[in-house]
Order: sequence, then C-alpha cells, then structure tokens
Amino acid sequence: MTVFEMFGFGSEGWGSVLLLGAWMTLVLTLAALVIGALFGGVVAAMKLSRLRTLRVLGDAYTTVFRGVPELLVIYLFYFGGSSLVTTVGQSFGADGFVGVPPFAVGAVAVGMISGAYQAEVYRAAVLAVSRGELEAARAIGMPSLTMARRILIPQVLRFALPGLGNVWQLSLKDSALVSVTGLAELLRATQVAAGSTHQYFLFFVAGGVIYLLITGMSNRVFGRAEARVGRSFKRNFARN
Repeated sequence: MTVFEMFGFGSEGWGSVLLLGAWMTLVLTLAALVIGALFGGVVAAMKLSRLRTLRVLGDAYTTVFRGVPELLVIYLFYFGGSSLVTTVGQSFGADGFVGVPPFAVGAVAVGMISGAYQAEVYRAAVLAVSRGELEAARAIGMPSLTMARRILIPQVLRFALPGLGNVWQLSLKDSALVSVTGLAELLRATQVAAGSTHQYFLFFVAGGVIYLLITGMSNRVFGRAEARVGRSFKRNFARN
C-alpha cells in the first residue's frame, strides 16, 4: 500500500479517521475552554474577593489544578467517576461496571485544568483595568451592572485575549491525554492507524503535522480577534 492510499479516504485509507479525530480534538478543546471559562471566572472573583476564606479557596483551586499532572487529573476523573457511578448503580440493583462518557469526563477534566489558568488570566485582566475609570463611573452614579457591561467586561476581554490564546494551546495539548479513556480524538486515531498499518513513524509525524496546522489556524484566529478588539478600542478612544 502506498502512502497516498494509506492517507486516502477510501475503504482502506485512514484519512477520514484522522480528520474525524482532529474534529473531535477541536470540539473537546472548545468544550473544555467554555467549562474552564465558567470555573475560571468564579475562581478569579474569589481570588479578588475581600473575604479571606474565598481567596484561600481560590488559591487552593489554582494550586491543585496547576500543580497536579494533567494525566493524573484525567485518571482521577475517569476511573474515580466510573467507580462512583458503579457504586451508585449497584446500590440500585445494577450489575457490573458502569463507565462514564469519555468525552464528558475529558471535557470536564481538561476544563477544570484550563479554569485554573483562566482564573489567573481574568484576575490579571481585572487588575489591569484603570481604577480611575471605575471610580469615575461610581462618582457619576453609574449602576454596577451598567459599569460592568460598558467598562469592566470589555476591557477585561481585551486584556485577557492574549492569555486566553495561550490557555487554548495548553488545552489543545492536554486534550491528547484524554486518549487514555478510549476517546477517538486525534492522538487515539493516530495510534490506531499506526498500530493497524505498523507505520508508526509515518502516522505519528502526520498526527504532529495536523496538531501544528490546528495550532497555526488557532494563532491566526486569536491574532485577528486581538487586532479587531484593539481597533474598536482605538475608535472609541478617538470618539471620546
């Protein structure tokens, strides 16, 4: 079988398997980024809180999920979650092992890891917002929700975009670890193709190239987003 046939989209080719794996990687990473944004926003608010208890809890979250190896977190969520579901199922009369969905577990695990990094990005972005603008808004009696919508959130997103691009790349690489659960993402698809054809070097190089292509496209998307947000702020500044 030639190289073109192995990477083709016919009955004996692995092209469609690799593309589906790449699509699964993108969907998993996007889901993890959204979940991480929810956790990261809450944890960032906790770390900025005046209450010491909330700050300690926020610091504990970021310390644990940035300090524990990502693979160990995925193992704990997948096998620990499966054990918990099995125990609950057996209490209701179910027999045998009950597994948890690999995609859901992978998205939550990678998302919570991502949330630890996003929390620091959001916290730094909030601290970068000019205190004078917020004080001026309070001085004229602007409601808190209006101040957040018109001043705080737009500037936080502007300052956070570069950091979120880095977090996306981290989550993209962490998604490869979810292959240990059997989810058919890009790394798992590459492993299956390499094992079936015994062309390990060829398919692993192909998998690496696909990851680099995804990374390159992601960099362009975030770069354009940063440029667009920067232009909008310049226009608003010129109007004022």
